[in-house]
Amino acid sequence: MHQALRNFLTEGHCWDDFSRKTYAELFQRLDTNKDGKVDVAELRAGLIAMGVTFRKGAAQKIVESGDMNKDGGLDFNEFSRYLKEHEKKLRLTFKSLDKNNDGRLDASEIKESLGELGIDISKEEAQKILQSIDIDGTMTVDWNEWREHFLFNPATNLEEIIRYWKHSSVLDIGDSLAIPDEFTEEEKTTGIWWKQLVAGAMAGAVSRTGTAPLDRMKVFMQVHSSRSNKISLVGGFKEMIKEGGVTSFWRGNGINVLKIAPETAIKFTAYEQYKKLLSSDGGKVKTQQRFMAGSLAGATAQTIIYPMEVMKTRLALRKTGQYSGMSDCARKILQKEGVKAFYKGYIPNILGIIPYAGIDLAVYESLKNAWLSRYAKDTANPGILVLLGCGTISSTCGQLASYPLALVRTRMQAQASLNGGDKSSMSFLVKNIVVKEGFFGLYRGILPNFMKVIPAVSISYVVYEYTKTGLGISK
Repeated sequence: MHQALRNFLTEGHCWDDFSRKTYAELFQRLDTNKDGKVDVAELRAGLIAMGVTFRKGAAQKIVESGDMNKDGGLDFNEFSRYLKEHEKKLRLTFKSLDKNNDGRLDASEIKESLGELGIDISKEEAQKILQSIDIDGTMTVDWNEWREHFLFNPATNLEEIIRYWKHSSVLDIGDSLAIPDEFTEEEKTTGIWWKQLVAGAMAGAVSRTGTAPLDRMKVFMQVHSSRSNKISLVGGFKEMIKEGGVTSFWRGNGINVLKIAPETAIKFTAYEQYKKLLSSDGGKVKTQQRFMAGSLAGATAQTIIYPMEVMKTRLALRKTGQYSGMSDCARKILQKEGVKAFYKGYIPNILGIIPYAGIDLAVYESLKNAWLSRYAKDTANPGILVLLGCGTISSTCGQLASYPLALVRTRMQAQASLNGGDKSSMSFLVKNIVVKEGFFGLYRGILPNFMKVIPAVSISYVVYEYTKTGLGISK
């Protein structure tokens, strides 16, 4: 941080003791166009010039928080009031973290505080976080260092660190088995949580639509491809065009998008309830409990919306003229096969949640810890590319582990429409595939599945950010 600002912050006084002249000097320094107020661009440029590290959207949030007259900038009184109020919150947070009341935070206090928020980390990882705040190299953080690190950052509590590592719902790669997103108390009370869910749902809808041709090809290869009937990627697309034209690439996409909203809402609601049931001290959950709550929430959501999963598979595999739409598909399944048909493949689908969510979370935590141990020197914020990379790799690993169950599920969902009511069990299908096609027969369709991951994540992120901006979320 710029030495002049450091001197300003470390004179040993409280904000209330600073003279009006000192406030004015900092304000004048930031007000580069001398119009009597500091806007977002000036604040951002000023903080960068002073060497202040801050996260994306921080300058905008500071201005929005302090702008009482809503004129798009902070005048001197608004600027002073914001800093005073913000420091009061920082002081309260510092005192709550300082467990032994010695005026300094050490690694064990950081570790304990994160543990209380449901995040289990090692002492070495706590030291890495400490180093990102520690200025004088003492491996402890005093009040001045704490204030300097967070004064021009909207964060007022340690939960902000968790936001750097949130497993964001922006990563929609077409499968909905992951553990639900985690929201802080601030996000819940301010209503930001539902805006983030809406943004995530919108991102998922656009992403799934954009990658629908690859998703349909995956289902097509899972059901029809075999040693005796090899289907290549190009050959499969040619067959689809020949049978139903280019628009046939999007068969089944409508219901795939439609199920996002109810599934997200059910999963989020169930996740919060399961966390309360599993926690012993007021909703604070450990990693294992979070995994269990997430798995149960996923199973609950899948149980309720599973008929839509069956319809999605049937619609994706349908021939031209077989169904006139979603309602016609549901009616014909009900008439010909009964209610039970809507839950074909349910058991392998539910069993797939555990390896997917477990490996997804484990790989994500491992990548997070690896990044912290190697690169977290100046900041605990990994940046969006690291977050997207960690999420993409962990989700892909989760899919790889659960893919055989997904393939069996899809074949069971498609059975009646293919061979007139074949009721093969899960175990019979697995044995039959392994005997006839070998172990790798359980991975038919994995190529288009992997091909859609990067475009799905990229589309999701772009749409998510634009939707968040449209909904007024500046974080």
